[in-house]
Amino acid sequence: MPLTVPSWCPPGVDPDAWRRALAEDAVDLLVTLAEVTPAVAVLPGDRPLADAVVWPGTRVWEVPVLTSGAIFEVARQEGYEQAVVLAPDAPDLPGMLVGKLLRPLSSRPVSVAPSSTGGLLGLAVRLPVPEWLPDVDLDAGVEELRKAAPQPGQVAAATGWHRLTGPEALRLLDPGLEGWEATRALLGG
Repeated sequence: MPLTVPSWCPPGVDPDAWRRALAEDAVDLLVTLAEVTPAVAVLPGDRPLADAVVWPGTRVWEVPVLTSGAIFEVARQEGYEQAVVLAPDAPDLPGMLVGKLLRPLSSRPVSVAPSSTGGLLGLAVRLPVPEWLPDVDLDAGVEELRKAAPQPGQVAAATGWHRLTGPEALRLLDPGLEGWEATRALLGG
């Protein structure tokens, strides 16, 4: 998961506190998933943020750019066969959707989960990354990736979710879902 700077912050909320709350909730989700080895990707200057939110034993990867290519390359070098890049601004993401993003990799090289508020929620690949897959950030779209593939069917579409990319997305947060305590507390309960 890349610790990117959120594209939006609620009015009256400190942007650094917002970023930290989103990162904390994303890390908390990932470390509880079975059969997933969580890692946080950061630019070197953001290492203190990562160190503040990760659980003991969580990998922190310093990368030169927060793009899929840079993150997937570190995962490949560390010997992983599959890797996922998830948006850090989806604090109430149900863990089962991460599994649904990984499942298609048994028969396809790439799987994407769209965000209902724009861009991608996540991108999963079998490693090494297919040569045709462009180096993307999570603002890309599913169709952009399908156009890059030799056959559009090589990019599986997984179940999507929302990201907090603007004020309208706040109404999409599900108060009935467990987790996302840090974001919930910052938003006032």
